[in-house]
Amino acid sequence: MKILLIEDDRDTANYVANGLRKAGHWVEVTADGTAGLAAARTRAHDVAVVDRMLPGLDGVELVKTLRAEKLEIPILFLTTMSGIRDRVDGLEAGADDYLTKPFALAELVARVNSLARRTTRVGAEVKTHLRVGEIEADLITHTVTRSGQRIDLQPQEFRLLEYLMRHAGQVVTRTMLLENVWQLHFDPKTNIVETHMSRLRGKLDRGFNRDPIKTIRGAGYVLRAE
Repeated sequence: MKILLIEDDRDTANYVANGLRKAGHWVEVTADGTAGLAAARTRAHDVAVVDRMLPGLDGVELVKTLRAEKLEIPILFLTTMSGIRDRVDGLEAGADDYLTKPFALAELVARVNSLARRTTRVGAEVKTHLRVGEIEADLITHTVTRSGQRIDLQPQEFRLLEYLMRHAGQVVTRTMLLENVWQLHFDPKTNIVETHMSRLRGKLDRGFNRDPIKTIRGAGYVLRAE
């Protein structure tokens, strides 16, 4: 499951993100409301965990904006503001749940899972299958095929392919991959992206001799639908 965490306190963000990842979730972290809004608008997530008091754009305004734009991602407010009026304001803004700090990590994980299940039960469209040209990926079983032929990928290779498939036809930069596949908001000064990309391309192209990933010199990569 993909979680968007919008939290400006670094210690809290690391604590929550690590806990959610240990529970098997993929987590994208942003540290202010403006960046969080952009992430929610441009990338698909299953649940958002949002701090109330954020720099740039506060949590309530962020949620109101998302709801006004008809983005129905389930939202959990995580905040020190524990008054009844605070809870009411948060829920009326469009949040689905409200958890106050300090909190137990196990409860947060349980609430996130509950929001995801609730969304599924009420019939929201949950995308579990991606297809770009000959390539198909099952997001539940983490299996990939090309023209029906099974392709075995390592977990990080699968995440890389999934990101490329979600942005098929678009130029994806190295920075975008570092931030969204590896959750690195700095350049590690290694060939981590290039190495994994080379392995992924080799596996996708084996037996086909038609590399579906194009390198755009000086820009990034594009997954093409053949």
